[in-house]
Parts: sequence; structure tokens; C-alpha cells
Amino acid sequence: MSTLQSVRGRAAALASLITVTAVCAGDAVARSFPFGPHTRSVNDLGNQFVPFHAHLWDLLHGRADGGLLLNWQSGYGTSFLPDLGTYLTSPYSMLVGLFPRDEIDLAVYVVTLLKMATAGAAMTWLLMSLRGGEGGGENEGRGGRWWMAGVLGGSYALCGWSVVEASYNPMWMDGLVAFPLLCLVGEWARTARRPVLGPLVVAVAWIANFYTAYMATIGAALVLVVRLALEETDLRHRTRALLRAMWTVLLGIALSTPVLIPVFLGSKHAYPGWTKEFAPAGWADVFARTLPATYSFFTPAVFLGGGALLLACTLAFNGAVPRRERWLWTGLAAATLVSLQWAPTHLVWHVFATPNGSPYRQTFVFAGILVIAAWTGLSYAWPGRRALLGGGAVVAAIALAASTSDLVTGWTFPLFAAGIAAVLAGLVLAGRGKYAAPAALLLSGALVGQAAATTAYADRQRLGRLDDYPAWGEPHSERAAAVAKADGWPDYRTDVGRDQITGNDPILLGGQGGGYYSSHTPDVFTRTMAALGAGWTSNGRSVQSLDNPVTDAIFSVGARVRTRKGQQPEVTRAATPPLVTVRPSGPEPRYGWNPFRNQEKLLGSQVYGSPVNGSCPVGGEVFLWAPNYTGKARLGDSAWVTLRGGQPKRRAALTSLGTVNSPGEKVGYSKDPRRTTLGCLNRAKLTAAVERLKTTGAVSLKVTDNGVRAELPPGTKGTAVLAAPRIAGWSCDGKPADSYLGLVAVELDGTSTAVDCSFRPPGLKAGAAIGAAGLLTLVVIALLPGIRRRARGTRHSVATAS
Repeated sequence: MSTLQSVRGRAAALASLITVTAVCAGDAVARSFPFGPHTRSVNDLGNQFVPFHAHLWDLLHGRADGGLLLNWQSGYGTSFLPDLGTYLTSPYSMLVGLFPRDEIDLAVYVVTLLKMATAGAAMTWLLMSLRGGEGGGENEGRGGRWWMAGVLGGSYALCGWSVVEASYNPMWMDGLVAFPLLCLVGEWARTARRPVLGPLVVAVAWIANFYTAYMATIGAALVLVVRLALEETDLRHRTRALLRAMWTVLLGIALSTPVLIPVFLGSKHAYPGWTKEFAPAGWADVFARTLPATYSFFTPAVFLGGGALLLACTLAFNGAVPRRERWLWTGLAAATLVSLQWAPTHLVWHVFATPNGSPYRQTFVFAGILVIAAWTGLSYAWPGRRALLGGGAVVAAIALAASTSDLVTGWTFPLFAAGIAAVLAGLVLAGRGKYAAPAALLLSGALVGQAAATTAYADRQRLGRLDDYPAWGEPHSERAAAVAKADGWPDYRTDVGRDQITGNDPILLGGQGGGYYSSHTPDVFTRTMAALGAGWTSNGRSVQSLDNPVTDAIFSVGARVRTRKGQQPEVTRAATPPLVTVRPSGPEPRYGWNPFRNQEKLLGSQVYGSPVNGSCPVGGEVFLWAPNYTGKARLGDSAWVTLRGGQPKRRAALTSLGTVNSPGEKVGYSKDPRRTTLGCLNRAKLTAAVERLKTTGAVSLKVTDNGVRAELPPGTKGTAVLAAPRIAGWSCDGKPADSYLGLVAVELDGTSTAVDCSFRPPGLKAGAAIGAAGLLTLVVIALLPGIRRRARGTRHSVATAS
């Protein structure tokens, strides 16, 4: 057994080496970070994942404003546990704390590589566990095909889904790791082993990323069903094994509920993103994605490398494999492929909702099943002439069908042909039994070459098709330093500014701003900020900082960073009320369509005037609201200001055009706007309003990682308002908090001078209770064998004594 374990270890190490070599080589060829000047931070990698990992770094080093439950830095205060559970609960994420803060991009890259390497190793371990002593295990220990298990494990880790799509969605990589691990859990349940470790593996997989873990669990269940169908046992034994597997999964999920339920409820309370109907890809495009150097966002990235694809196709023709086993694995692969394209099963794979973006996020499971099919045939014997001819014909048919696809590039077929030639030569040499070294070199080299080329091609394509964000550099450091110097939390907030680098600048660069982008952006936050004139992208999920003196007063933003091209960041300061202020008693006002009036309602004072004949009075600051306008505007002859609107995807923010210096100055546009509204801000009135709020607001304030305690002037009546969105989970003075125009509020009766508000994410209490019950059950399961042994020993002693 120890020899077998060491062979498995060598094979797993080989898979990891192949994976890391191919990815780094591809990135180097593309001159992508960290091997060249081109950023790899495209789309949500730069906009979400890198900033969230930066916030995790701050939490690990005690530098964050907020804790595990409440994030004070984003969105003027938002729930953090759902974001933590969605983006950061992978065991590997903690490794970012070992890197310098300004190397956060490198940290995320290394974490991504480690996940891919682990996925390759885990798949290799699974493959060598599936056959055991039936021809795959003991033979490998004598120097047989163990290295080919490593190559196939590397093929899985380097599948197109991994290097093209999940490489910039690193949380998806946890699903790539989870699938082979959950298949191992299924093996343990089938053979009644490891009743404690099994649920723990399930729990870690679901905590790391529940979305892809859900898909991996479905895939592992399908693999287990095939394994049970191949057993020469009675129905009762198979049913028990299936029930053990179900119990293991349910117990593991129960252990994950302290994170899982808050994540689910966070999605439920989020602002709705855009939805679309599923439309299956054309089959020519599907087949094209099995080949190297192709790219598309709306087709399944099935690429596995020539070796795994050819071996999977030879299974049906390999006479050394029992007929039932051949057709069950081939049938599972075919059925899984069809399920990617059929709308009902598509919905099952994606938790019954077509996702925003790529509709083929389950492709990694299909890739894993193909690799298992490839190993199944190989574990019995190297494919002979009949199998190679049959499998080669299938591969040729796939290539022929793919030739009509527009996704095929000039590099696709040369790379494919060279790879298949090397694979065929390697398989022929390996089948002769005396040329293992050159065979291994040919097969692994073919995989590394094709995967590296596909990685490099995807790197370049993503930069041309997706939004990109720079790696940490001098502009980041300058802004972060300016924010840190101006920071005065919790006396006032510091906003990193409207000229953003990412949608999550507050957690990337510091401060306590209004910018926030997440899958869990609260509905109440987006709607409140929209009513006040804020802009957004990503259909309302990415709310931008609103550079406006009235909202800065409302949210206690006392310092704001502004940047101009080629200049150092500038900090603008303003007097603000405290975080907790008081509004007079009376019915709560309601928002209307006009952001100027809405701001005044929340501020409690009238500070805007209306333009006369399209012009504001001299000395007034002109603000333009044109949420659907895409173009430029300016006041008189001043500099043009760019607006990017067009709902629902984008919404232009209420924008300052400057101060009127002479009578009659009007607003000009680069093109005709459909609808605009102007407001004339009176700074003197705003200053007076701020002073009134300061006079009646909190006299002392204590902000914690999960709440606020404020002392108010004696005898205060009215409504105390905390300058934070009234998201689900806030309670004040022991009961659910009220809402005042979307902010946290509590009614005052004049007898109490203290307001104590705390935040607990919805579902945390229920999740903790279920998780505790699951943990207790697991402890009982762990202790049960010892209890039984002691009981048997006691009975034996009694029997001996009698």
C-alpha cells in the first residue's frame, strides 16, 4: 500500500508540474502579467476578485474598517459575510496574507495557479483510485501507466474551461478542485469508508464556492451511479451505498450552512441583475471548442488536449474493457454533453437560473467525465490498433464538424494535428512496453504545447474583448497614500473618488466610500443611491461613488480624493455631520423622480434652486442629471465633462459642471440629449444645513466591526438616522431597525440619549444552529466506533467472568 501511495504521489506531482508549466508558458508567450506588460485583470478579476482579496489581506493584518460581518469601506456600509462566502472562503485565499499588500495581483495569480495544480493532482489521485487492484493500482506500482494518470490529471486541470474562463474567475477554480474530491467521497461512500472525512471534504468544497460545488456534486453523483451500476453486487448493497453518499453530502452541506445560508440570502436581497433566455450553441462551435486556440464566451470550452480527447474516444472501441463498462462511461459522457445544450438540464446545472455571462459554467464536469472515460480504457490496456482507428475516426469527425465554425483560427488545426501526431506516436511507443520515457515525453509535451498555446491565445483575446484593469502600480500607491493621509474614520468618511480604477476602489485603495460592486449589492442600496443621482454599471450591481457635496454631507464624507491625468491626487475636505444625525418627528417623506429634491428630503433642508431660462445664478454650482445620456456636456466655455448612460446596463451619475461666473452661462452638449435636469446648488444653504445637523447629531460615537453606538443630546426627539443603507440585518436597541429614505433609522422618545445599532447578516443564526447540529452529528460518528469497541470489550469481560 505504501508503494501505491508513493506512486500516486509521483503521478499527482507530475500533473501539477504539467499544469503550472503550461499555464506559465502560455502567459509568458502572451507577455501577460506577471511575465510581461499586459494586465491579466480583465472583467471581474480586476473589478471584484483582486479588490476583495485586498480586503481579505487587510482583515488578516488588522487594517480593515469592519470585520467578517460588516464591511464599513464599501457602499457606505454593507454586509460582508455573503461576499466572503462567495469570493474568499477558499482555503487558498488565506495565502494572500503572505504577500506584500502592493503585490496583491501576484498573490491572486499564485493562488489561481495553486488551485489549478491541486485540481490536476486531485484528478490524478482519483483516476488511480478508480481501478485499484483490478489492474490499475498494483500494476502502476511496478512502473506501469502511473505517469499517464498524471498526464490525464493535467489535461483536466488545463481544460479549456479552466485556462480560458475560470482563470479570471478564480473562485470557479474551487469547483475544478471539488469535482475529483467529491468523486473520491463517492468512492468512500460506496465502500463504506471514511465516514468523518467525507462530510468534511463536502463542507470545504461547498464553503469554498457553493456555486461550482453544486455542479461538481451533480457530476460526482453521476459518476457514483455508473460505479454502482458496474458493481457485481445486489440491489440492497447498491442502495445502501447510495444512501450513504446522500447522507454524506447532506451532512457536509449542513456543516457549511453558517456561510451558505447568508450567501443565499445575500443573493436574495441583491439588486436584480440582467437575465436572458438560454440559447444552445451551434454544434459546429461546440466541436470547435474541443480544439486548441479557440475562444468564445457563449460556448462550452471543452478543450482537453489531444491525448485525453483521443483516449476518451477510443474507449468504445477498446476490446480489453468489459462491454458494459465501455458503454456506460461512453453513454455518461454523451449524455452529459447533450445536457449542456438542452434548456431543462441547463437550468438544473445552473441552480435553475440562466447565469449572467457564460451559460456553460458546468463544462469542467464534462471535462472531468471525459478524462475518467479516457483513464477507464487505459487502465485495462494501452489502446490497440482497432481502438486507435475507431477513436481516431471519431476525433477526425469532430475536427471535420468543427471546420465550419467561425471560432477556428489559423493556429487551431496545425496545433491540433501536431498534438494528435505526437499523441499517436506516444501511445504506440507506450504500447510496446519498452519506451515509457519517450512516450511520456511525447504525451506530456503535446499537452503542454497545446494548453500553453490555448492559454496565450485566450490571454490576448480577453484583452481585446473584455474590460481590463491595471495591476497595482504607482497610480494605486499614490491614491492609497492620499486616502490614508486624509483618513479620519469614524469621525468622517474618506472617499477615494469618482475617477475609479475599479468598481471596488474603497476596499482596494482604502477609505469608506460609496463605490461597491458585487453579486450581493443590496437592492435597497442601489435604489437609494439611484434616487440620489448615483451612476452605475453592470445593470445596477456596480454602484459608483457619487461626487456631490450634498450626498457627501448626508453620508458624512469629510475628505474626497480627486485625480487629474498627469497630476498627484488632491484631497478636498468639507465639514460634515456625524454618522448619526436626527430628523424631526413626522411622517417619513418619499422619494420622487427628481434627485435634487430627493437629496433635499434626506438632508432635511432645501439647498438647490431651479435654473431660470436654462441658467443658474452667478456663484451657483450647476449640476446635470441625465442618466441615459452618453456624450459630453459643459457649462459655457469650461472643460467638457463626459457622461456614460444608457439604462439598464449603465446609468450616468448626477454631475457637476462647475460654478457660474457670469450671467446667462448655459449648458452645452456634444449631441442632443433626450432628457436632462439641472440643479443650482447654493453652498451657503448647504453649509447652514450641515451646521444644523451637527448641532442635533451625536455628541459621541463608537463604531465597531458590527455596529454603532451613539450618544445624543439630552431630550432628543425625532428620528435618529445612521448614514448607512438599511440593508437586511440591522437592529437598533434590540429590535429591527427602521428605515428613513433607505438609511438605518430609529425613533426617539426623548427619554433615552443612546442609540445602539448592530448588524447580523440574515441567516447567520439559523446557519450556525444547523452547522452546530451537523458538527455534533459528525463528532458522534467519529466517536461511535470507539464506543462500540468498548461495549464489545465490556460484554466480552462479563461473559468471561461468568
